[in-house]
Amino acid sequence: MVELPGQLVSTDWLADALDFDGLVVVDASLHLPAANRDARAEFAAAHVPGARFMNLGNLKDETSEVPSALPRADQFAARMSELGIEPNDRIVIYDDSAIKSAARAWYLFAAFGIGSVALLDGGLAKWRAEGRPLESSEPDINPGSSPRLNSPNRLRMKADILANLKTQAEQILDARAKDRFEGAGADPVHGVEGGRIPGSYNLPFREVFKDDGTFKSPGDLRTVFETAGIDLDRPIVTTCGSGVTASVLLFALALIGKSDWALYDGSWSDWGGDPSTPKETGTKA
Repeated sequence: MVELPGQLVSTDWLADALDFDGLVVVDASLHLPAANRDARAEFAAAHVPGARFMNLGNLKDETSEVPSALPRADQFAARMSELGIEPNDRIVIYDDSAIKSAARAWYLFAAFGIGSVALLDGGLAKWRAEGRPLESSEPDINPGSSPRLNSPNRLRMKADILANLKTQAEQILDARAKDRFEGAGADPVHGVEGGRIPGSYNLPFREVFKDDGTFKSPGDLRTVFETAGIDLDRPIVTTCGSGVTASVLLFALALIGKSDWALYDGSWSDWGGDPSTPKETGTKA
């Protein structure tokens, strides 16, 4: 059985491990509507050999009032079965997305308590740039057992964030670009009022990456968080537009050894879309 070297694997490591028993490679590409890209069609055209398409775009609880809510436990278990993932498999996730959506998939596995999961550093873009093999054939998947999963943890809802405004027990860290955080007009992605959760900090998710799309070193990541005003000795809840790029910050926190973190489900599309929630705009004091 192959063992993952950590939560982040290199293209060199994956190239050597593709034929190992118990390794499942998952394409978790997801694109914003404005990108005019079809993740499923792009996967069909070219993907890492043997990779399986997660279809992250429809993996959400449509019965929830929360926009783009996390899937229910039964939904996620069913998707694992469709992907042929067994409890003891080692999973490597990648994407070819500007919003680094593989981190969202990683968060889902973490939230449902599924270990032995890593991200491919640099994603498909790095794999392709290095001239590594791609294939277009659909993988032959034998459905896996459907595990019994508990409700997701490491999760915060609007009521939790409202309560935290009084206690300040957890730091709120927003992964959106600075202009959206400061509320320069309506949110261009989700079409709601601009601004931020009062007292929150801002760290645009792209700042955790190097120019080549790989993650910065743990030391540099710590500096990035501290420069954003974050106290790394205190708990952190991340937020963004809908919960995708907030997951990038969670993964970066995991890389530096933090475990006291959670995601605000629905994020700004949930908070900003509710006229009753308090909001701040302008430059953070």
